[in-house]
Amino acid sequence: MANYLMRRALINAIRVPVCARAGSTGNTELAKIGDREWVGYGFNGQPNYVDRPDFPLPAIRFREDTPDIKALREKEKGDWRKLTLEEKKTLYRASFCQTFAEFQAPTGEWKGVVGWALVLSSLAAWIYMAMKVFVYSPIPDSLSEERQKAQLQRMLDLKVNPIDGLASKWDYENNRWK
Repeated sequence: MANYLMRRALINAIRVPVCARAGSTGNTELAKIGDREWVGYGFNGQPNYVDRPDFPLPAIRFREDTPDIKALREKEKGDWRKLTLEEKKTLYRASFCQTFAEFQAPTGEWKGVVGWALVLSSLAAWIYMAMKVFVYSPIPDSLSEERQKAQLQRMLDLKVNPIDGLASKWDYENNRWK
């Protein structure tokens, strides 16, 4: 269930609007990214943004360039010691959505999955108990241990299937199993 929801969320995140797909430029890859800068190859050569621990360098920047970010990009070409901490963080957030620690942090999604699994298991147990009480008939007397022993003795007395069956394993002279 969680895998399905994650897949749907990813598909919705990279879905291209109909107006962008029907553009006359013919280049749908550029229609997907808008005004974001293409800064590298990415993990598959496509212009998409994904936070991945195995390939930490996405192909495009996370946000489109605004006038403020463009000014900071010009300022970053100089000495980085002149940038304030807030400006550095703004530049980082313009290029990346999350830090490594943020996207590798546990989400706690497993708790919901385990909770729903326990709810469904308890529901199944309650349904089984209700079926046992209200639907199923009682066990027949022929399944009691003394009746089964009596049935086995009767089969031996009648010598049922004496060649290779049950009676062939009974020693009739000593009254015991062979």
